[in-house]
Amino acid sequence: DYIKQHQQKYAQSILPADTKVNLELLYNNLDPFGWTRLFSIYFFTGLILLFCLLFQIFNSHLIVNYFVKIVKLILSFAFLFHFLALILRWYVSGHAPWSNAYESVIFISFSTMIAGTVFSSKSNFSLVAASLVASMLLFVANLNWLNPEITNLVPVLKSYWLMIHVSIITSSYGFFGLCAFFGLLNMLLMCFRPNLKIKKSILDLTIINEQSMMLGLFLLTVGTFLGGVWANESWGRYWGWDPKETWALVSIITYVLILHIRLLKSKKYIYYFNLFSLFGFSSILMTYFGVNFYLDGLHSYAAGDAFPIPSFVLPTLILFIIISLFGFLNFNKWIKMDDYA
Repeated sequence: DYIKQHQQKYAQSILPADTKVNLELLYNNLDPFGWTRLFSIYFFTGLILLFCLLFQIFNSHLIVNYFVKIVKLILSFAFLFHFLALILRWYVSGHAPWSNAYESVIFISFSTMIAGTVFSSKSNFSLVAASLVASMLLFVANLNWLNPEITNLVPVLKSYWLMIHVSIITSSYGFFGLCAFFGLLNMLLMCFRPNLKIKKSILDLTIINEQSMMLGLFLLTVGTFLGGVWANESWGRYWGWDPKETWALVSIITYVLILHIRLLKSKKYIYYFNLFSLFGFSSILMTYFGVNFYLDGLHSYAAGDAFPIPSFVLPTLILFIIISLFGFLNFNKWIKMDDYA
């Protein structure tokens, strides 16, 4: 009580309002991005929806259709909760919630859900991809490698460009994450025996994949240009081949090349496009995690302490390669169908 009275007497002007203090306590008690909150909801509802949609491909049933609607409603409420949690963190911290590694991860998961919602009218698989990718990102956010503490901004980030440049460029990562999942899902479907329903699903998902990649590339390109404007204001030059800048350019070139695979006029365009949309996401991972944590540069202020490469990376990579090989070997049966000829 003595300390509180002393603060109120000599530091009343800089003390946070009681409302903000209470809301910060509420935020900490809720732990909205923790294991038992959004991560669990996105992960389990995404898996359930995936199994339901795969079941619908082979055997549509009225009960399954109703169940899909219920799961989609749960995801809608989870998405709303995610949005409100970000707004709450924004109010409590006093700055946009994408100023450090932890905040950018939870924001990228939110932008992934936005991407999935945008394309959900075309295919429910979009919501599956979005929820599972969002859960993977929240999984990373909860591994104690990233600091969830609400902290003050470093001086260079005290700019209106934080809201513009960072929000746009990190939003693109959500769309590219969606593309990677679509690529993986399509190659898994290619491993099945040729089927008209599966064929239609692959074609629809490939179209959505391409549209999502176009939006992601647009956001990444615009965000990189705006980053150059901010760099000129902060450091006196538009471009300096900083590792972050260089890898942002590499990612742009990578996805430009992937989007132009159609020019090969190959019968296996569907396979190649989905293959590269999966492995092309590695450039985004390098741009975000690799540069921030393992390379020194002017953008290291948002990195945090470096952590060892996770043990699950190599097995996951091997699994993706095996799925890709099976999809490639089986795709010869698919291209004999009329729509692939």
